[in-house]
Amino acid sequence: PPGLRLDASMASLSACHLAAPTVATARPSTVCRTRRAIASLRCAASSVPAAEGDDASTPPSRPSRELAPAVVVGRRAFAVGAALVASAVDASSNPAAAFERPPPGFKPFNDTIDGYKLYRPDGWIDVKGSGNDIFFRNADNAEENMFVAISSPSSIKFASVADLGTPDDAARKVLEQYLTEFMSTRIGVRRQSSVVSATERMGTGLDGKPSKFYDVRLRISSYATKNQYGLTEADRPQTLEWDRVLTSALGTANGRLYELRMQTSADTVANSEKTFAVVRDSFTPFEVDESNLSFPLLSGPKQ
Repeated sequence: PPGLRLDASMASLSACHLAAPTVATARPSTVCRTRRAIASLRCAASSVPAAEGDDASTPPSRPSRELAPAVVVGRRAFAVGAALVASAVDASSNPAAAFERPPPGFKPFNDTIDGYKLYRPDGWIDVKGSGNDIFFRNADNAEENMFVAISSPSSIKFASVADLGTPDDAARKVLEQYLTEFMSTRIGVRRQSSVVSATERMGTGLDGKPSKFYDVRLRISSYATKNQYGLTEADRPQTLEWDRVLTSALGTANGRLYELRMQTSADTVANSEKTFAVVRDSFTPFEVDESNLSFPLLSGPKQ
């Protein structure tokens, strides 16, 4: 009868309810908590500004817990972009501060203590104990070498290479210095020298300002005799020992005179022209902190 079927249905529902009370009571609370969590996530997502080109009214397709890492990455990207912009602005305002790749076959040499930089040939040997600031020699040609000489800070202070006079005046002084260094105590030795060229060149310092250089080229030949104790000149015939072309680039910084010297045999000077031109044009003295100099500059008026 209908009444009995209704009582049986109610009894079965009561039995199920008593058999699994946890599931029946926990389901409404779980649903409520889930709904509250979804509502809180949507509220948090709505507080995040929409990216350019996105519709701010469209809810995110993923929970907001995935938006936090995206915001962090965005901040990092913004920081990197700001750094790149700052470096680009600094490089545009100071072209010398931008990285310059050396030509093929050369590598940079920077002396941050004495204050100069240049490009050196990659295959040349670094010679130690020469008495100069640096000395590089071609491993395949002993007569082809270069070195840098710097005046003592306790000597005359140089504000510019113009303190040496004209380029011709500077060339004569450099030639005298060369002849003094090549002086020999052997009997029957004779030096023949000449100034090939002396020019003025405007370069660019690290601060981007123009810097004046003197480029000097000399030629010196050495003649000697094998019979030093011959009684007459006929007994002491002189023959050519060596014939060299010497190039000097003169610049100033820190009140000192910087000289880049390059030399090679007169027979191979044509093959060395490009190498010497790259080294010469890259040679740049620059100002440094006096406390970092090899010898601190002496204070006082110019001599």
